[in-house]
Amino acid sequence: MDKQAANKRILELRDILRENSRLYYVDNAPVMSDYEYDQLMHELEALEAEYPEFLTPDSPTQKVGSDLESQGMGVNAEPAVRREFVQRPHRYPMLSLGNTYSISEVEEFSARADKTLGNSFTYCCELKFDGTAICLTYRNGVLVQALTRGDGVMGDDVTENALRISNIPHRLRGDYPEEFEIRGEILMPYDSFDKLNGERERNEEAPFANPRNAASGSLKLIDPEAVAHRGLMCTLYHIPAESLSFESHDQALRAAQSWGLPVSDERRICHNIDEIKQYIEYWDIKRKELPFATDGIVIKINEMAYQRILGSTAKSPRWEVAYKFKAEQALTPIVSIDYQVGRTGAVTPVANLEPVLLSGTIVKRATLVNEDQMRALDIHEGDSVYVEKGGEIIPKITGVEPSLRKKDAVRPKFPEVCPDCGTPLVRAEAEAKWFCPNSDGCPMQIKGRLLHFTSRKAMDILAGDATVEQLFNLKLARTPADLYDLTPLQLLALDGWKEKSAMRFRSSLDASRDVPFERVLFALGIRYVGETTAKELARHFGSIDAIASAGREDLLAVPDVGEVIADSIFAFFRDERHLIEIERLKAHGLHFTVENGGDAVSSDALEGKTIVISGTFSISRDDMKALIEKHGGKNSGSVSARTSFLLAGEKPGPEKLRKCESLGIPVIGEAEFMAMIPSSGDEAEHDKYEQLSLF
Repeated sequence: MDKQAANKRILELRDILRENSRLYYVDNAPVMSDYEYDQLMHELEALEAEYPEFLTPDSPTQKVGSDLESQGMGVNAEPAVRREFVQRPHRYPMLSLGNTYSISEVEEFSARADKTLGNSFTYCCELKFDGTAICLTYRNGVLVQALTRGDGVMGDDVTENALRISNIPHRLRGDYPEEFEIRGEILMPYDSFDKLNGERERNEEAPFANPRNAASGSLKLIDPEAVAHRGLMCTLYHIPAESLSFESHDQALRAAQSWGLPVSDERRICHNIDEIKQYIEYWDIKRKELPFATDGIVIKINEMAYQRILGSTAKSPRWEVAYKFKAEQALTPIVSIDYQVGRTGAVTPVANLEPVLLSGTIVKRATLVNEDQMRALDIHEGDSVYVEKGGEIIPKITGVEPSLRKKDAVRPKFPEVCPDCGTPLVRAEAEAKWFCPNSDGCPMQIKGRLLHFTSRKAMDILAGDATVEQLFNLKLARTPADLYDLTPLQLLALDGWKEKSAMRFRSSLDASRDVPFERVLFALGIRYVGETTAKELARHFGSIDAIASAGREDLLAVPDVGEVIADSIFAFFRDERHLIEIERLKAHGLHFTVENGGDAVSSDALEGKTIVISGTFSISRDDMKALIEKHGGKNSGSVSARTSFLLAGEKPGPEKLRKCESLGIPVIGEAEFMAMIPSSGDEAEHDKYEQLSLF
């Protein structure tokens, strides 16, 4: 793979991973299995390692998945889900967990530990619970705070709801410490999950896809009393070493159990890789008898001193790894095949299946991906197929059982015309999918673009599938600009809508007029232009008019824009219909220029400098990163030989400091940093920085 192809694939992988991370953490509506997601992440890690010049601090490989954006309602959110939670900082970063599906990689993890630590340590092996992460703080034996993982630095405060989960103690017993944190998982047992989905189906509400999604959604309900009726449970598995001093992880958990905290009894101390394998093999079978979902085994270095020696990356600890169980599999017949059209016109085949129980849920449909995949599987009508649900997410067909095929079975014929509008399909030479080219006349594409425009990452307008479907069917909305023309009387014509619903919708429309330019640009749905690319375009050009008049060479000068993306942008702005739509949106007051300089670079004081930040500052970390970019610098999540300096606030990470020392990387404080950049013009603010003591 040459450099240009690698960069294109890196950008593609980042967009896929960001979108699926949002679906998983924010919307609680994942469409990709854990295995598929992890394989794509590993591919991205390998490419960034091979081409380090393309590594950026906002890459999914450098960040913990975040649930903070659940402040807004997603398409699949419950009406009772809170739109706002107070966000609070984690006292210690809440990192994610490195994982593998290969025993050989567990062997490599063990071998690295042996090489670094010798043979004087043990492993603590535990079940990997499939729920939503929680961090509890106890002070004087009383639960005072419960935070979600958030982005690992900040989490949503869900204390009121956590107090309604039956096995989380409000007050501890025994000889507990004055204050400490303990982390774990909020789970929904299968019985509670089945009961909840039964209620939702009776109320004609969409059922949750799996217990993990149900647990995450339930933890964010408006009414804490409603949480009490969801049948959630908690299991705790980690006390940060900085919070309390213990000789071993197992000792910490035994102490927590003695204070009345819910800690799993199913862990085992292992002394070598053979004992670890035995534990994995046992639970790969036995887990099917558990009353809640598990998706793997976590292997941890047991001794705290050795955990500190191994340390962590910016994203995950080096002293633990998760082995993920292979996806469960079921065999079931195909009843029929549908062909669905997405907002970009891509046609995806979906198999309707004879219902089958898999990973605790009933599976009725599974994607066949594209025509090439159907051929590779040698799918015939009525075939019995193997279905997997890795990580208990959206099912995928992985194989066919030829011995059960009927003699007269025929291969399904992929449609030559759009199943929605009848337009002949096209397929570019480099594309894996067939596309409907009737972008402005195909109903599914029109509805898909409206949903994209109203989504949280874009304009954050309260319009889900059902609303868009009604607006389309009643001929009230065909383009995003139509949404702003809707009258209260038209909204009240929607099935089930009353004055309050119409008022909330119109309020979200009004709020969308404050959305910054880069999100408006993303909302337009230009093919291949994801959030990051939209932000780079907005920074580079400053206005929609400048982008519209840009030539291909001008577009290629933008970071992250290659030939395919440049061609797509260029073609989009040569379509008169798109230009008319933009003018309509301008008339409705949407932002099509970078306001007040926005994120535009205001000086080149940090030009060419790659900066790593660590610790806390007088402003938020996000604001500090924005300030670095505003003055021409580049943020990085980890220290390397390419790092210009480490910007250290209060309590910087010791691992980063050690690495700076070993590589001879300078470490500077906030005041010294502020002296490097021009004053913003607010002398009082600048004076505040001058008073800060140097690190």
